[in-house]
Amino acid sequence: MARYTGAVCRLCRREGQKLFLKGERCYTDKCSVGRRSYAPGEHGQGRKKLSEYGLQLRAKQTTRRFYGILESQFRHYYELAEKREGKTGEQLLSIIETRLDNVVYRLGFATSRPEARQLVVHNHFSVNGRKVNIPSYLVKPGDVISVNEKSRNSEKIKQVIAVNGSRPVPKWLEVNRETLEGKILEMPKREDIDLAVEETLIVELYSK
Repeated sequence: MARYTGAVCRLCRREGQKLFLKGERCYTDKCSVGRRSYAPGEHGQGRKKLSEYGLQLRAKQTTRRFYGILESQFRHYYELAEKREGKTGEQLLSIIETRLDNVVYRLGFATSRPEARQLVVHNHFSVNGRKVNIPSYLVKPGDVISVNEKSRNSEKIKQVIAVNGSRPVPKWLEVNRETLEGKILEMPKREDIDLAVEETLIVELYSK
């Protein structure tokens, strides 16, 4: 399945909530969810009662779209979560949160996850001193993520840091905005993840 390249605001409207895919725009009056809170398309304003399967599917699709993950990747993360101790749904979210593109976003080095993915692909970041350009790279406690030396003078990076300098960082991360470095302190717990989705529905969907 190819990555979605259409208007991302349609995704937010389809899920009925902000997925924060366009950075600062999502916090303004220009946000499409605030202006048109119904689903896109000719029949978007029709009221439909979702079945049990429909609720489970929407939970999975919402989570995938929050993070910009393909179906095959999502299934892989679910299989990893099943092998870990604890609740599968919570382990799933914990694994996804440790993707490099998401960590870059959480540290305030990008205004949105799509932008973080682009910056990672363009070789702007290193993990433990080694350049990594794979957005799906999974970091672990103790890893240090830093802006590469050559990228620190980039106008794009400077602008992003200036805009996101005051954004709060989750407690499982530590950031030093002077050195442009971030550290993974621990694996994220469910209470650390501000994701408006019922992960138990995802588990139910994949358990069928």
